[in-house]
Amino acid sequence: MATKRVGRPATPPPGLSHVAPSSHKYPPIRHDQLSADERREAASKGYGPGRRSHSPGGLSITPGEWKLLAVVLLVAAGVRMFRISKPNSVVFDEVHFGKFASRYIKTRYFVDVHPPLAKLLITAAAFIFGFDGDFDFKDIGKVFENVPYVAMRMVPATFGVATVPLAYLTLRALDCRATTALLASIFLTFENGLVTQSRHILLDSPLVFFTALTTFLFVGFSNEDKKEPFTEQWWTWLVLTGLSLGAVVSCKWVGLFTIATVGACTVLQLWLLLGDLHVTPRTWARHLFARAVCLILIPILFYMIMFQLHFAILGSSGEGDAFMSSEFRQTLGHGMEDTYADVALGSDITIRHLNTQGGYLHSHAHNYPGGSGQQQITLYPHRDENNIWRVLNATVDGYEQYDYEHKPIVYIEDHSRIKLRHIVTDKALHSHEVRPPVSDVDFQNEVSAYGMTGFVGDINDDWIVEIEKGDGSDKQSSKRLRTLRTHFKLRHLHSGCYLFSHKIKLPEWGFEQQEVTCNKNAVKANSLWYVETAAKHPQLPADAPTVNYKIPGFLSKFWELQRVMWTTNAGLTDRHAYDSRPSTWPGLRRGINFWVKDHRQIYLIGNPFVWWSSTASVIIYMLVRGFLILRAKRGYRDFDNTKVVKYDSLCGFLFVGYCLHYFPFFLMGRQLFLHHYFPALYFAVLLNGAVFDLVTSTLRPKIRLQIAAVLMIIAIMTFSKFSPLAYGDPWTKKKCESAQWVKTWDIACNEFLDEYSQYSGVTVPTLNRSAPMATIGGEPGGRAPIVVEDKLGQDAVAPPEDDHTTAVPIGAAEPGRDVFAKNEQKEIKSQIIAQDVPVDIDEKEISVVKFEPTNAAAQEPSSTEKEEDNVHGGDVGSGTRTGEPEDQGHPEVVVENLEEVVKVGEDNDNPRVPHGPLDHEEAIADQVAYELYPDARDVE
Repeated sequence: MATKRVGRPATPPPGLSHVAPSSHKYPPIRHDQLSADERREAASKGYGPGRRSHSPGGLSITPGEWKLLAVVLLVAAGVRMFRISKPNSVVFDEVHFGKFASRYIKTRYFVDVHPPLAKLLITAAAFIFGFDGDFDFKDIGKVFENVPYVAMRMVPATFGVATVPLAYLTLRALDCRATTALLASIFLTFENGLVTQSRHILLDSPLVFFTALTTFLFVGFSNEDKKEPFTEQWWTWLVLTGLSLGAVVSCKWVGLFTIATVGACTVLQLWLLLGDLHVTPRTWARHLFARAVCLILIPILFYMIMFQLHFAILGSSGEGDAFMSSEFRQTLGHGMEDTYADVALGSDITIRHLNTQGGYLHSHAHNYPGGSGQQQITLYPHRDENNIWRVLNATVDGYEQYDYEHKPIVYIEDHSRIKLRHIVTDKALHSHEVRPPVSDVDFQNEVSAYGMTGFVGDINDDWIVEIEKGDGSDKQSSKRLRTLRTHFKLRHLHSGCYLFSHKIKLPEWGFEQQEVTCNKNAVKANSLWYVETAAKHPQLPADAPTVNYKIPGFLSKFWELQRVMWTTNAGLTDRHAYDSRPSTWPGLRRGINFWVKDHRQIYLIGNPFVWWSSTASVIIYMLVRGFLILRAKRGYRDFDNTKVVKYDSLCGFLFVGYCLHYFPFFLMGRQLFLHHYFPALYFAVLLNGAVFDLVTSTLRPKIRLQIAAVLMIIAIMTFSKFSPLAYGDPWTKKKCESAQWVKTWDIACNEFLDEYSQYSGVTVPTLNRSAPMATIGGEPGGRAPIVVEDKLGQDAVAPPEDDHTTAVPIGAAEPGRDVFAKNEQKEIKSQIIAQDVPVDIDEKEISVVKFEPTNAAAQEPSSTEKEEDNVHGGDVGSGTRTGEPEDQGHPEVVVENLEEVVKVGEDNDNPRVPHGPLDHEEAIADQVAYELYPDARDVE
């Protein structure tokens, strides 16, 4: 075995005393310098060579960099908050998230597919600035009224600004150069998609921020772990990482991908520690325990605390009640009074479906339009007198009804044969061999209400009670029906089918209530029922036992809400006008139309240069990594090179983050949008910077900075080109068409005007806007006074009219679907000038409207006079109503006895012609206005 020679000082010459070696020949050991073995070990793990760093989290930031970072922060703030008050109307999914803030302030319970943290932060800003929750955020384009929408928008905008310095610090902590970190931060600052998303009341900006914060904190923790574990700084970084993980998943469930990223890297760290012989099993167990507590337990607790706040605020009944169980609703101030436990012949009861939360077995005095044409049976989610049924004994011809008021009480036991009589309409629950109107299949029978007062019924009214299970705390509930305790099925005696319901809803003729059928192949879960309430039976004693729902605790409510969110999220499979699939995101194939109004548009589209260069960096890393693997297979030792190992570790971490935030979307069948790609885009931009750092690693700093400056300028110029779509600024049709670099970008270029000068004549409507008015008539002995719009104004000059349509031919801005909302959202288009679209519709003739001067004041036409209108080809009420989409066909309307005949529905050059029949007063006003302002008529 070879021995290691130890250096010793030379022997002094004879006659000289011993002299200590000089300091310059044998310098003292520097404790901040890595030894050769330490450098070798660091290189094998991908650590950079050099001295030990004692800065927190491995961040070696110079004072000059902090100043530079402050400048970048100011620029990011200016970009994202520039004219954030515009537009002053609802944009895209502000329809939903603004409404949720209203619900929080009103404390009315609602259900959303996203966790509450980001919504709570937006609500806090709204509450602090005085929002009372009365604005409904109903439609895109609705002008805000008494809403601190700027403060609400500032919340996601602030998170968007804070994401930029986090990117800089993350790359510096990953041992990238300051130039590289600056380049990535500028790319994020001028990324059009992130800017657009962060300027509105939306959740993705907080999500991206907490994703970036988690990444930064975990990198800092990893650097501390390399230096020395279990120190105070080590614990600080680890605990903060866990809190940030809880925050990111509390904004959106997409944060689970961030947890997966940190989890994968943590498993790798523990694996490497397990193979390190210097780490004892006891120390390794400490590492495992610390990571489990901080990266698993803390995020779970944080997530649950957010829902505890959610439940604490939403303490009253609201639109989300119908999606929760009856037990849950007991906690929302909408509880049920105690009800009698026993069910017998003659009991008046309400029956609920167990599985779908659809509601009560219900009937009303409306018949099916098809099938048997008998009275409808549905599930109705609210308490109502039409939910009450009386339990009677099944009878045959000549067999009298049981006298339940005077004879001994008869409880409903397993396999009892009963009839259910609807109290309000006095009809029996009935089924027969007739197909249902919606689920028209052979194994489904229609269920209806049939009979009349005094009619005993027939065999199709008879049902067999089959008890499925009872409550363990109530032994009698498994033997006979007990309110709230017994789950049972109802089998039709004649056909053998089971009373059944599912999530299929009836059309409008069924008031969109849930369908009820009799299913011969019924799924067990959808054929189970239970009695919710039972009125006092005449034979029950005064002290008869009563029951009520068990009040659920926090954990029960928490898990129930998670199930509702998961089921609903997975069910969002309907198509949207601007949805897209993950395969189109890296190439930026399509954006999202956020808002269209007043010849302006907000369209979510990324910065093509930043987007495509980041995608190219991902592809380059994959190709180079694959090439290195092939070289290693051929015996090359590339991974012995410190530089290769460093950049492989750095880029590999960012690549894993990108993949785990992107590829899981391919497994989802739900509705997806471009903004779902933003967390993955963040990792792609960081990877873009890492690739730049590698490519320019051999260049001089000055040349590297010059190259970075060129790339920054290109990114800023590209941002500027598409900025009107981010800010909703005026734009010209020509510039819009020149900016459509990809054919699949469905930007509504026809929405914009031809010249910027034309925007000076376009008035943006506000709540306080009032048109100039003039009073016509009112002279003594003359016509009655009528107030009309003053078209010429005080200067008697007609305003310039615009010949260009503002309708969006490709599609209107449309919010994402809210499955918990009761009303569908309507399409919103610019409504300054209506687009002329030829429509072939049967002609409708409207009666002549005449004006005759009178000395008396004008009188309101009577209802009889209004009903004298002669309408052919349809009812007047079938015309376009206020609030309906404008893209519906308009009937042709002919109004005679005016100075000119106006036809609506045909191509014409008069944009003032109203759609639909004119009201009596409106027709008079238009006629007189034409008489008073002939010049305005000519202009039009």
